[in-house]
Amino acid sequence: MQQPPNNSPFNAIPPVVAALALLIIGIEVVFYLGATGIVGGKTAIGWRLEAIQSYAYSPDIFKWMWESGVWPLEHVVRQISFLFLHGSFTHALFGAVIVLALGKMVGEIFHPIAVLVVFLLSGAVGALFYTLAWTDPAPLIGAYPGGYGLIGAFTFLMWVKLRHVGEHQARAFTLIGFLLGIQLVFGALFGGNGDWVADLAGFATGFALSFLCVPGGWARIRDLIRHD
Repeated sequence: MQQPPNNSPFNAIPPVVAALALLIIGIEVVFYLGATGIVGGKTAIGWRLEAIQSYAYSPDIFKWMWESGVWPLEHVVRQISFLFLHGSFTHALFGAVIVLALGKMVGEIFHPIAVLVVFLLSGAVGALFYTLAWTDPAPLIGAYPGGYGLIGAFTFLMWVKLRHVGEHQARAFTLIGFLLGIQLVFGALFGGNGDWVADLAGFATGFALSFLCVPGGWARIRDLIRHD
């Protein structure tokens, strides 16, 4: 007998994207279990704070490394480790949703390694621009600069598609404009630490990397569009 097709939406998620989202949520689950006393005992209550102190991106530490020329691995890793730390479960959940939603669409075309490079490098570049933009920036955590890098890659694919079908390419930037607009409004109403600079730089990095990461260049993109 013929087996019924498996239409689970999880089968369509590229493994590298699923792994990133699971890592983000998995770390948050560990923090939750520690904070509630289910695992780790009394010391587990401070796991989140300890992790932030050890793995959050610190502009001050980066400036020290740059000025001294000393690059300890324990601090260099902060350039990407901050992407997997969040201030709360809700903060982590939204980050994971962005990675899953945009990563799925980008991962359907990009090689898995390219997806990983876009996410991590967008986060690292976003953190650098965050440091340069503000005189006294707070430590940076959250998957958002890397997630915005995936938004940049998705925008690139839309930009190419609109070019191919002869429509106005500026429409490809509607999503990033909408998201940044929301961030600026919330920042003005409720305050913020200026991390939108890291997100915007992450977006630009993801968009720029797509010229190198897209398989087969323009010809490959056109072929994929014709078979949509």
